[in-house]
Parts: sequence; C-alpha cells; structure tokens
Amino acid sequence: MPFLQKDKIFSLTWFKDYSLITIGSFILAVGFVYFITPHKIVPGGLFGIAIIVHFLTRGWFEFWPDGFPVGLFSLLVNIPLTIAGIKILGPRFGVKTVVGFVLSSVFIDLITYLRVNSQAPLVHDVLLSCIFGGVLIGVGTGLIFKSRATSGGSDIIAMIIAKHTNMQLGQLMIYVDSAIVLLGLAAFQDWQIPLYSWLAIYITGRAIDVTLEGVSYHKALFIISSQHELIKEKILSDLERGGTYFQGKGMFTNEEKQIIYTVVSRREVAILEKFISEIDPNAFITIMDTREILGEGFQSLKLKVNS
Repeated sequence: MPFLQKDKIFSLTWFKDYSLITIGSFILAVGFVYFITPHKIVPGGLFGIAIIVHFLTRGWFEFWPDGFPVGLFSLLVNIPLTIAGIKILGPRFGVKTVVGFVLSSVFIDLITYLRVNSQAPLVHDVLLSCIFGGVLIGVGTGLIFKSRATSGGSDIIAMIIAKHTNMQLGQLMIYVDSAIVLLGLAAFQDWQIPLYSWLAIYITGRAIDVTLEGVSYHKALFIISSQHELIKEKILSDLERGGTYFQGKGMFTNEEKQIIYTVVSRREVAILEKFISEIDPNAFITIMDTREILGEGFQSLKLKVNS
C-alpha cells in the first residue's frame, strides 16, 4: 500500500492528526450550516450536490420536512465513492480520509438539528456569508489536509477521470466543481447563485493555502549590481541574513555579472532598497512575494512535516 502512511495508534502524531481532523471537520460544518447552505450557495464538491438535493427535496419526506439532510446525503454518496476509488485507484484513501468525511457529515447534520431555525442564515448579507463561509470551509479543509487526509467526494471523481484521460488533476477538479455550480444554476434558476458560489470557491481555496502554508511576511529578491560585495556585506552583517550567488551574463553587453538571491522581511526590503540606491542607483532588483519558506533561518522543514 504505497499511498498510505501508517501512524502508530495513540502516538503523539496520531493524536495530532485526529485532533486536526476533528477540529477541521467542525469548523467546516459551521461554515456550511451558518453561512453557505441557508443561502443556497453551491461551492462545488459533494457538499454542493448535497445542498442542491436538500432544497429540491423540501417537503418530500414527513420526517425531513426541510429536505434531505446535507450531511447524510454526503455520507451515503461518499462511502460507495470511496470504495470505487480504492478499487480503481488503489489504496490512496486511508482511515483518516474516511474519518474526515464521516465527521464532517455528522457535524453538519448535528449542528443543523441543534439550531432553533436551521434554515436561517447567521447574516442575511449573501456576500458576507460567502466570505466568512468560504474562510471557515477553507480553514477546516486545510486542517484536514494538514493531517495528510484527503477531502474525498468530488476529488475522487476527478482522480478517476484523470486516470483514464490525459487531463491534469487540478484542471479536472476545477471542471467538476464548475459543473456542480452550474447544476445549482439549473436547479434554482438564479444567476446570483453560481456567481456567489464561484466567489466562495475562490475564497475557500485561498483559505486552504493560508492554513497549509501560513501567512508569509517575507520577500525573495534577485539583485544585479556592480557593488555586489557591499550588498553582500549589508545582507550578512547588518540584516544577518544569508543568500546565494548566481553567475550571469548580460544579454546586451555580454558582461559577466554576479546575481544575489536572498530572502528578507518586508521591513528589511525597505532597508536594503535604500542602501542599494545610495551605493548603486543603476542596480537591478526583482522583488517577489513568497508563499512559504522552509529551511535554515526560517521554518524548519522537519518540524513542518512532523507538526
């Protein structure tokens, strides 16, 4: 089983992973119950289909007058979907993935049941609901991902299609989620729903990235200057940062150049810019945002993987 990571039961890693799954599932459920579902927003995925079914089946069942429960529908579809995924794709989906979608489904229906008015949104502004619902779902999903579990659901459908086509998995996941959003348009006949839904999907994706990678306050710089020795001393001695030299050649002049690559904080960017402007106003500097920095002087790669 090459895709499964086995953690020792009741070990510290085991407790951390299942705590992340439990907390993440609860946060995700709060996002759906209080912000997304009441406005009929369809943020892709299996829960998006469950929201459509929930509203279309309103009044069908005497014991579920508000419609088929979102969590229960997701659970009933996720189980055979996961079994099919294991048969077609191999053992990629471990116990943690199953626990993740089971807890998410249970929390969604439990919170809905405990609410006085399960159909009322926490706020009536749809845009605010998209933003806060997307953030909560993204943070919850990100915590589940941090435990090295998958989200299951429509991801499995995309993986199965990817196996039998030459399409990239990332593209397929976008297509699958977009198809679910358009299904919501067909079901509810309201153009605002897909627009708000795509907004919620985007916010969810950004929140997942921030949860997994953290918020970076650092910038990566490429510096080309004839005064590279002075700049190197400034970086090493004053800013107490490291860097790397690259050998380059000017395309127009064919002149050999030393290129400095370094990573500094936002505050240190301003310090470095002022210093370079004083010693070499003709220097060429490229400043780039960084998503995540792992290594000496920053976040430990080993601690990140084991956290």
